[in-house]
Amino acid sequence: MPCESVQAVTRRRESISTPTLLGCVQSPESEINLRATPNPMSNTPKSGQSGRAQPKNGNKYARVLLKLSGESFAKSGNFGIDTEELALIADEIKRAATIGVQIAVVVGGGNIIRGAELAKSGHIHQATADHMGMLGTVINALALKEQLIGHGVDCRVMSAIEIRAVAEPFIRSRALRHLEKGRVVILAAGTGNPFFTTDTCAALRATELECDILLKATKVDGVYTADPKKDPTATKFDELTFSEAISRKLRVMDMTALAMCGENHIPVLIFDFKKSGNIHAVVRGDRIGTLLYS
Repeated sequence: MPCESVQAVTRRRESISTPTLLGCVQSPESEINLRATPNPMSNTPKSGQSGRAQPKNGNKYARVLLKLSGESFAKSGNFGIDTEELALIADEIKRAATIGVQIAVVVGGGNIIRGAELAKSGHIHQATADHMGMLGTVINALALKEQLIGHGVDCRVMSAIEIRAVAEPFIRSRALRHLEKGRVVILAAGTGNPFFTTDTCAALRATELECDILLKATKVDGVYTADPKKDPTATKFDELTFSEAISRKLRVMDMTALAMCGENHIPVLIFDFKKSGNIHAVVRGDRIGTLLYS
């Protein structure tokens, strides 16, 4: 049987079109169309990747971070947790949460233990003292969680140091998911690192969670030129830029926290949370306290 020439075999192979997996001939045009077809799921936002939340129900802010000092949990000049003060805090948070505002809360621990003072005494290294202070914030966070649950508010405690028996570890995407579901997220243990204050933690978490504003709850109604309790001539600022607050060395927050908020354009409101309804008023857009901005 005569052998088929090489040229004939080549011509015969070139005349056969390449089939697709379905056995159909795929033209160059169809190949281009298949490549250009968009994936319908490619633009679907994932939890934690949807950008900033949008305000609801006429509120000025959609997502806020509330910074509570440890002293907020105790009566003036006392240590520990006072049940009346705890109930007041929970009630104020509930009033703001029920109008559709997403709320994250950073708590201090000065009412339980003051790590900085322990470190200054020279008996405990500052790194260890700061970690002790972080554990104090966990105690406050757990107390606040139980009080909020008693008020009918769904909430979660997330800790920067791992204590799985009592709190979830802080994971940004998970925290955002909780907020999107309307849960109050209580953030404990600071940044999880020594040498950083809970004010700096508040600035960091407000940046990470894309909050519209950082609300620093205090026992005074704003920022003054001097301590109004000591200087009767002290005047209150309605607004301040971060650079002005830093240059005037006003003891609003620590400098690291102020700088971080300024760099990330997160306004800070200093206000008196002891006045009933103030947290609710702030998220609605009422002008109270002192506003710091970039």
